[in-house]
Amino acid sequence: MRCWQTAPVADYEPLHSGKVRDLYQTGDGLLLMVASDRISAFDFVLPTEIPDKGRILTQLSLWWFDRLADVVENHVVSAEVPPEFAGRAILCRRLEMVPVECVARGYLAGSGLVEYAATGAVCGVPLPAGLVDGSRLPDPIFTPATKAAMGEHDENVSYDVVSASAGAATAAELRKLTLDVYARAEEVAADRGIIVADTKLEFGWAGDGNLVLADEVLTPDSSRFWPADQWRPGGSQPSYDKQFVRDWLTSPASGWDRASGEPPPALPDEVVEKTRSRYVEAYERLTGIRWD
Repeated sequence: MRCWQTAPVADYEPLHSGKVRDLYQTGDGLLLMVASDRISAFDFVLPTEIPDKGRILTQLSLWWFDRLADVVENHVVSAEVPPEFAGRAILCRRLEMVPVECVARGYLAGSGLVEYAATGAVCGVPLPAGLVDGSRLPDPIFTPATKAAMGEHDENVSYDVVSASAGAATAAELRKLTLDVYARAEEVAADRGIIVADTKLEFGWAGDGNLVLADEVLTPDSSRFWPADQWRPGGSQPSYDKQFVRDWLTSPASGWDRASGEPPPALPDEVVEKTRSRYVEAYERLTGIRWD
């Protein structure tokens, strides 16, 4: 990683504020990607933040980028950032992002489960009959989705749709890289007693024509992490991710009707602390490093 001389925050041009990350452009055309403590669910940014979340996402992504370096090139230039963003930001290359959410699934859960129950397939990939919530798939599958704007829902699409929009060669490379990353992640996590049920990746084109892994990678925001010793197909699995928040929001305790179109309520302190503890545990179990 190249040496980076930090500059005052005022010298950075704000480019975009997403559900979790804020993006700035530096004076030499690089990007500063800052992870906040915001948390989103069901396409809403919740009014309550999760302490340390942005730092955990950033540090875990950096850890994974190192372990995937021989699998796929990534966008990281340096983790040396202005002190205002210490621990929660990455200096990275500017890419031409591919407008596809690249999802690898090794287990049936979430929107994949809903689609399977209705059609017997996920993103056009036929699956065996009789699978249930949490079932391991015969082989990991590539199940892309369209990238939605803020407040809109990503839509699962077939491989053919990606091929038609991005080109056959790009679609094939996206699928290969996504499944290669998932295979490495599954291997690494298994040694630490964690199942990577699924994960969402983003890629972009670098100036040299290479597809590069970008954004975050294999965090509790972008993946489903399950404790292997508690895996029991047939229902919702214990997890080290934001499923705890989703479950609370859809429970009677929240008083929120997802179909109402109204934004979700604030999270109570107990839910905030339990969510934070799951993110911390994911980091510690995967990296073997105690969270400070």
